[in-house]
Amino acid sequence: MTTDVSRRAFLQRASAVSMMGTAAPFVMNLAAMGEAAAATASDYKALVCVFLYGGNDYANTLVPYDTTQYGVYSAQRGALGFTQAALAPTLLNPTTALPGGAQWALAPGLAPILPIFDAGKMAVMLNVGTLVQPTTKAQYQANSVPLPPKLLSHNDQQSYWQSSSPEGASSGWGGRIGDLLQSGNGTSTLTCVNVSGNAVFLSGRTAVQYSLTTGGPIGLNARTSLQGSAAASTLLKSLISNPGGAHDFMGAHGTVGKRALDLYDLVSTQLAAAPITTTAFPAAADTQSSLGAQLQMVAKMISMSSQMGAKRQVFFVSTGRFDTHDGLATLHPTLMTNLANALRAFYDTTVELGVSNQVTTFTGSDFGRALTANNDGTDHGWGSMHFVLGGAVNGKKYYGINPTLANGGPDDIGQGRLIPTMSVDQYAATLASWFGVPAGSLTTAVPNINNYAGSALGTNLGFV
Repeated sequence: MTTDVSRRAFLQRASAVSMMGTAAPFVMNLAAMGEAAAATASDYKALVCVFLYGGNDYANTLVPYDTTQYGVYSAQRGALGFTQAALAPTLLNPTTALPGGAQWALAPGLAPILPIFDAGKMAVMLNVGTLVQPTTKAQYQANSVPLPPKLLSHNDQQSYWQSSSPEGASSGWGGRIGDLLQSGNGTSTLTCVNVSGNAVFLSGRTAVQYSLTTGGPIGLNARTSLQGSAAASTLLKSLISNPGGAHDFMGAHGTVGKRALDLYDLVSTQLAAAPITTTAFPAAADTQSSLGAQLQMVAKMISMSSQMGAKRQVFFVSTGRFDTHDGLATLHPTLMTNLANALRAFYDTTVELGVSNQVTTFTGSDFGRALTANNDGTDHGWGSMHFVLGGAVNGKKYYGINPTLANGGPDDIGQGRLIPTMSVDQYAATLASWFGVPAGSLTTAVPNINNYAGSALGTNLGFV
């Protein structure tokens, strides 16, 4: 009889909340809301993933410049390619030259981040992509090694890039890194923080991503008033956070709800007290992208990390429109400018805050694109080029194996689509090691990393 009463009481509460409809989109990750008793790390570190949804065009991001590679690029790109004269101001001069005199230049729109590279605080990753294990062209053609599922597919490759698993994965490598280190945070719920919605990258097996908007934490729409009634709002909060009731689930629901509301208050209070920095971030209205605003929110969170009890944090921000099947020559330069301005403002802010050595920012995308132009754009590809920035980065260098650019070349599966020679797993494991994941726990975060133990690049790329 008591059980039936408790069940009816719970259903009545649930019905009362459900009738509030869209008035109550409370951010209550019901799992993994418990806080660790004490922080064990003595320092602070943050990883910031900048994901470019749609599949970024590698050849108009990091552009071939030496005579041989540029000749191939120009022939395949035609009017969609940059002239060498346009690339001269952004030519990269690394501390160690690539074999065979190969040279690359940043797209002109990426000029704002060139000084970071020149200062040794930015590294370039050559030919990164999703793999299960090292794969040659012969193995790919013979289908003699396992390959990521559904290559060239947006959803599947976004999932595989972020999680090392097909679409539908329950956890990503950013979240699994969080699993291993969240016990060192005084507020474990702030270990994995997403400022762009939701992504499998930040989902852990125990860690749950905490969502923010560019304006701050997401709270109850009815936090102070519901349908014009403060009393109704108070009732709603009571329904959510009341730990009473005879049923264990009712008590747990109330405890979690109270923590969610308390966390909203904590984050709101600390963000309001964040230091005012002088670095200007690009406004969304000016760039047609909220990436700058997302990174500005990340910077604010980092600036107040100690007040919020955080020692290790993984952040995710993103921007889209990179599926450039057409309009490449007009759209992609704008995307590059938006990206560069946001990255530069964020890096400069970490310097201003005195935390640049503790924050490592890196880019990712579904895949690269074909080298060969398809009328006004380029089609889906595989390997791509990426950037890592931060005070701890061993920069002004290329990492990876310089690809041979050619339609039908040794690194190509057709139309200049590169077979990756650096896996996302190696990229992830290097970042995880810097972050503090012990060598013996790397397979928890990056399950396939041991597949690269005997590869040319090994399991730690050394860029940070």
